[in-house]
Amino acid sequence: MPKADLLWLCPDHLFDGERLLAAHALGLRDGVVEVVVPQADLAPRDAVQRVAGTLSTGFIDLQVNGGGGILLNNTPTPEALVAIAAAHRPLGTVALLPTVITDRAEVLARAVEASLAARGARGVIGLHIEGPHLSLPRRGTHDPAFVRPFEPTTLAHVQRLRAAAIPVMITVAPESVSPDQIAALAATGAVVSLGHTDTDAETIRTALKAGATCFTHLFNAMSPMLNRAPGVTGAAINSTAYAGIICDGIHVADEMVGLAIRARPVPDRMFLVSDAMATVGGPDSFTLYGRTIRVQDGRLVNAEGSLAGAHVTMAQSLQRLISVVGVAPETALRMAVTVPARLMGQPALARVEGRPLDDLVRLGADWSFQGLGSTLALDEPARA
Repeated sequence: MPKADLLWLCPDHLFDGERLLAAHALGLRDGVVEVVVPQADLAPRDAVQRVAGTLSTGFIDLQVNGGGGILLNNTPTPEALVAIAAAHRPLGTVALLPTVITDRAEVLARAVEASLAARGARGVIGLHIEGPHLSLPRRGTHDPAFVRPFEPTTLAHVQRLRAAAIPVMITVAPESVSPDQIAALAATGAVVSLGHTDTDAETIRTALKAGATCFTHLFNAMSPMLNRAPGVTGAAINSTAYAGIICDGIHVADEMVGLAIRARPVPDRMFLVSDAMATVGGPDSFTLYGRTIRVQDGRLVNAEGSLAGAHVTMAQSLQRLISVVGVAPETALRMAVTVPARLMGQPALARVEGRPLDDLVRLGADWSFQGLGSTLALDEPARA
């Protein structure tokens, strides 16, 4: 039964990390969620505060290149990891994988050292290593001078991180790594994700059998799906592996986002990523590989006008997924919270109980982000 000394928040709806619930209450003690119960279980003496809209556990983003004016590749330090997480938190993303992309060997080494030093930092789950073992034809904005075949030092970096119990995602192209190398990476407990690849479906199936379990930003930087050649895209959609997807209306057409979600053979294998760059929560330009990238008409582009990462938040992506793509709210919330938490072996990040208010987000009736739970005014609650 409810405890009389708790403060009860009663939102219109609650996403508890598994289901979107109506008429449920969160019992708070010292700003931390202690229990969730049906509102019908509350007693008349209980202190209750009504909350319009939906409360949910905060968003989890597994591909974040930067934020708050900081790009991890440019500043691979523990302080940068903390600052990037801090820049995304007020925007609704309370846990993330900082992402280091293709670069000089010393940049990756410094990012690994930074992750080890920042272990346990608030909001920093681990490290996403995107490259340098990619396909040149599908490299995207990654500098071709640094794209290279698999190296033993990469495996050693992943082993060090995993030995320290730091979650790792590593994006590789099967053109640059062998099945045995994929198996060795997977044996560490790292999530091996296939991306920036121009290969065929059969090669992808071989990589999945070797231990790859995920795809990086579905549709982008991978061979397309054609009527007689499924390519990487078709193989990904037809697989039971996980797949991240960018939902900003720019990287992938909204219709294709919806098609991919509906076409997956099993549920809960798609998850949202932002692929956010330093401009999110920061100025409208930054440098990458010594060249200026800027926001232009909502797009991040380089001097040639090519896409160079994304300028979008998880909150904006969620709203678009529901309001434009037409995905059911519970499914969309699972894509922003539950699925990434499960993929990275961090189920506690999807739960409500035991979380402080600033690990929760408030969403309006139109699914727009209204702020963290900590922005609620909690004075003078009513009685049930």
